[in-house]
This record gives sequence, C-alpha cells and structure tokens, in this order.
Amino acid sequence: METVSAQEAAEMLGISVATLYSYVSRGLIHSEPDDESRRTHRYSLADVRRLKARQQARRQPDRRAEGALHWGVPVLESAITQIIDGRIFYRGWDALALASEPVSFEQTTAILWGADIDTILGAQPPPIEPPGEGSPLERMQAALLRASAADVAAYDLRPDAVRAAGGRILQTVTQAVTGQHSGSIAERLARAWGSGAPGTDALITMALILCADHELNVSAFTVRTVASAQATPYQAVVAGLAALSGAKHGGFTYRVAALFNEVGTPERAASVVRDRLRRGDDLPGFGHPLYPKGDPRARLLLDRLGEQVDEAGVALGAAIEAAAYEALGRPPTVDFALTVLARVLGTPDAAITLFALGRTAGWIAHALEGYAGRMIRPRARYVGQG
Repeated sequence: METVSAQEAAEMLGISVATLYSYVSRGLIHSEPDDESRRTHRYSLADVRRLKARQQARRQPDRRAEGALHWGVPVLESAITQIIDGRIFYRGWDALALASEPVSFEQTTAILWGADIDTILGAQPPPIEPPGEGSPLERMQAALLRASAADVAAYDLRPDAVRAAGGRILQTVTQAVTGQHSGSIAERLARAWGSGAPGTDALITMALILCADHELNVSAFTVRTVASAQATPYQAVVAGLAALSGAKHGGFTYRVAALFNEVGTPERAASVVRDRLRRGDDLPGFGHPLYPKGDPRARLLLDRLGEQVDEAGVALGAAIEAAAYEALGRPPTVDFALTVLARVLGTPDAAITLFALGRTAGWIAHALEGYAGRMIRPRARYVGQG
C-alpha cells in the first residue's frame, strides 16, 4: 500500500492534521504504524486521493459525471452486488462465503437472479449446433446468435421470462465451450478439460462464483445499457462478451498468462520482475483500485489452490506473487488467480472461459434491472471546435 505522512495527506486535502485524524477515526482513510514505537502513522495514498476526488466533485458539479465514469462515485442504483471494506456481497450474501461453502454455481446464479434453482437446472437451450472453432468468447457469441434466432420467447421481457431466457443462455454458452450436455456447469468444464484430479470441480465452482458479478464493471454497464434499450437478453449478453474480450477487461488474463510464460520457472521470477520494471513495463495481475488491501477473490482462490494442489503452476504463481510484492507491494488480482488455476488445469483458455461463464450470471441480473429502468442515455460535454 502506498502511503504518505500526516502532513502530506493534510496538505493534499487542504485540511488540518486534526481533521485528518477525524477522517481516520470515521474509517475514511486507512492508517498504519510507521515504526516499531507505533507513535507515528502513515496514511493510504489511495484513500487520500479518493477523498480529494470527492471534494473536487462537490466543488465542480459539472465534472461529477465525468469523474464517476472512472472509478468514481456511484452512478446507478442496483440491488445486485455491494463492494464495501474489501468485502463482496451478492444480494446480501457474502460472496466469498458462498464460494467457500458447498454451494453450487447454479445456486449462486439463482440468488443473483432472484429465481428458483430449477430455472437454471431445468433450462433447455434452443436446438443448435454449437460452433467448433474460434476462441471461447467467439464460440459463445456465435452460439448465442444462432440460439437467439431460434428462441422467439426471448422477446418477452417480463422478469420471469427474462430469468427463463437467462437459464437457456447459460446452458447455451456452457455447451458452446464444453460440448457437454449433462451435469453441473463445473462438472462439464472439468470433463471438457480432461481434469480428473480430486477437488477440480470444487475449484472450478469457486472460480465461477467469484467471477459471477463485480458491480458496474465495463461489461455489466454495457449489458445494462443494451437491456435498457429493450434488446433481448441474448443480444445483451453478446454485447457483454464483446466488452469482456477487451484487453483491459477479461482479455487482461492473456497478458497475465504472457507474464507466466515469460517467467517460466520459479527461479526466474525475481529477475523477470526486476527486468520488466527496469524497462518501464507493468506487471499485469497486481493491484486493484477497489481493494487497497488486496483483491479478496484472488486471495481466497490462491489459498485454496495452495491447500489442495501440488502443481508446478501453483509454485510458479507463488514465486511471481512474492517477487511482485517485494518489488511493488501490490497483492494479486483475480486475473492472476484465474491464470494460476488455468495452469493447474492445463488449459490456457480456462481463465477467460471461467471469467465469461461466471460473469454471464451477473449479466442476466443486470439485464433484469436494465429492463426495469429507463433507457441509459448520458449527455456529452462538447469540447471540439466551433
């Protein structure tokens, strides 16, 4: 965690040190002891910057919306996911607890949708031939476009009809990447990836649950926007997959995988990290703006992998994590943890596949809220000539 002194924090915020202490007592700024005596403290730079942005938003209301679209203040009301103090809740349920307990991904999906579990388990996808070529996201999109043409009921946008369509969509994308028609989604993924190792289903289930939703990320916002225009759930999820494929979103997992490939062995981790930093390159998979103390999804999945799996992929991930933390003090993100799991499974595309399948559950939840609200149509501030 990057920190500043009390005087530096107070000057950045334009307040007295006494006021700074009051912010700390109210939980607005995190502090930690600066030395063994514990008489002086350092203050989270991220928290200070966040408060400063809020101050500027209050002073310049016309800039508020612009800042809100970049890790800013909330812009939409939602009853799906709450992220607070490093914890994640799906409709009031602790997401990490759901991922840690013997709860299936399908049960978690039912919670997110406010649906009966049979809506997911009993869903029958439209009879189409799943595409056999392309990346996992491309196969999902192609399958959804074919299924959409065969599913007239998807034009019914009443809540229960959308939930039913969501069940068919989830089954369609699962079949598109697994070719499997029976069993839970986790079981089908494990079979498709040829992993018969004990506990594999549970690890896949954990990853799917942890990826199910993450508030208003770019793909969820895209889905809500498309749904608000009254497009079908199929079309909304296709749009979500397009956003997820971006290099700054789900496609980021490929950059993390490239880092793993560059390191190769645990012994090379420190030197590769050092060389990257010297070149001015970044370290993908470390540091998340919402989690100054570390991404809890990553920690849970990595800890579980460390407990249950004795694989070279886990050792390599641990070495890279240690080298990155020593160099930058940044903990890993869920993209990093998914990449470790993908190496354990021996399937390079597993990270993006788990991300997309898990997030499909959240997208349908966001679509439900999108259909219930007004069309999303923000205004632009013109800054061109004329």
